[in-house]
Amino acid sequence: MPETSYAPCGDLSLAYQVFGDGPVELVWAGSFASHVELYWSLPEFCAFMEKLGTFCRIILFDKAGVGLSDPVPKVRTLDDRAAEIEAVMDAAGFDRAALFGVSEGGPASILFAATRPERTRALILTGATAYSGSGSWEDFDGDPAELRERSLSEFDEKYVPSVEQIAHIQAFGRAVRTKWGSGEAIKFLVSSVQSTRLLGMLERMSASPGMARATLEASFRIDVRSILPTITVPTLVLHAHDDPGVPVQLGHYLADHIPGARMVELDGTDHAPWFTDPDRCVSEIEEFLTGSHAAPTQSHRALRTVLFTDIVASTERAAAAGDERWRATLVRLGESTAEAAVRFDGTVVKSTGDGHLITFEGPTRAIRCAEALRDDAENLGIEIRIGIHTGECELMGADIGGIAVHIAARILGHAGARDIIVSRTVRDLVVGSGTGFEERGTVELRGVPGNWELLAVNKPGAQSDSAEVRLASAPTPGPRSTMRRSDRAVAVVAKRTPWILRGMSRMTPTTTRRASNDA
Repeated sequence: MPETSYAPCGDLSLAYQVFGDGPVELVWAGSFASHVELYWSLPEFCAFMEKLGTFCRIILFDKAGVGLSDPVPKVRTLDDRAAEIEAVMDAAGFDRAALFGVSEGGPASILFAATRPERTRALILTGATAYSGSGSWEDFDGDPAELRERSLSEFDEKYVPSVEQIAHIQAFGRAVRTKWGSGEAIKFLVSSVQSTRLLGMLERMSASPGMARATLEASFRIDVRSILPTITVPTLVLHAHDDPGVPVQLGHYLADHIPGARMVELDGTDHAPWFTDPDRCVSEIEEFLTGSHAAPTQSHRALRTVLFTDIVASTERAAAAGDERWRATLVRLGESTAEAAVRFDGTVVKSTGDGHLITFEGPTRAIRCAEALRDDAENLGIEIRIGIHTGECELMGADIGGIAVHIAARILGHAGARDIIVSRTVRDLVVGSGTGFEERGTVELRGVPGNWELLAVNKPGAQSDSAEVRLASAPTPGPRSTMRRSDRAVAVVAKRTPWILRGMSRMTPTTTRRASNDA
């Protein structure tokens, strides 16, 4: 088993391993059911990774809050998860890597590829989705036929799962909510493993019940559909034909909406790629990464969050203050804007006269910066309004352009004094941040096609009992809080002599493919 190291990520430490002898750098961005050392007790996982390692140098890591990584005080946002990918790349010395987004790790990989194309060689997605279509825990107890009808209002029918597929996903969700740690949840995803006891141990050692529930809730509320067209790196979508956790229709949606993406359906009934036609899976990845499909592209476009500020009633205030005092106020506002941008990892692109244009790699920090800017302006005796949008931008040296910039500017026009107005795209990407929103209706933006749903960030002191606020306050203890004494003993064996556990796993009976059973 490779040595486990720790990568700094803010105040957290992420457990990661590096292995493989190939020339292609690859980051495995997996799901919350993860334990980098216990993985190696699974013979199928070992065989899969050994084949992958013949042409790749691989980073395997536990996300914050799961496995051997540090626990977290609250659910992580997509921005946080993308930052974790960058943190392990930096620690391992990876400059430009292929991303392998597995299951719930798919959206973070999509966001990373869109915001950091210069660090992304290629994108591989398996068992992933851009949006699940679920809105709340109540959906897991609802009528699957009614849920399917609701999905038809958001997706073309060819991308909508069947009633039977939805019912299976509902059963998985209920198992995560009430039975995490028993093995019942993962058993819905990995039918090839009959040992519920083994799966229960993996659940307990990967994540606590609270972390599992919070992460699943965040995953079924995250929506990255709007950023799929902004991905410029070569993309391969692998999906099991009978994936029980994420129906294959959702894989086709990814492939059809990411420019130039290639779709490969695998013959299998499991969610984990090392059980699903693994030889073909590795072969497709090797051809993709070492052949012409993975020819690197040089793009001057990337996903950015664009923030515009504007002083309210600036002409009247300038007249009342006088030229000298008003000029001093603008200087102080510019200084506080620059300081806030640095504090929240943003870039001040330019002054717009009565405001500023600032960009960020992710929307969560943009909202936090906007809140700080609003407070700073109030301390100067002025009021500002702010508009924010996330979309594809053209990077032009120190400047920036593209339709996303125009959309953010038009959104600003719908903001009043002390308002922070955002597009729905921004709201969908900050799930887990604890930010409350107030709907401001659907509008037409001058010069921009279509109708746009706008929302206002809740002002300080606003009471909110929204699902987002409840999610952000949900407890997310580390896995050790619910691990059994036997789990801790297995963890020691997995670290020191994983071959013993692999031998035990080989003696565990496995099911045959459903297709064979149905014959």
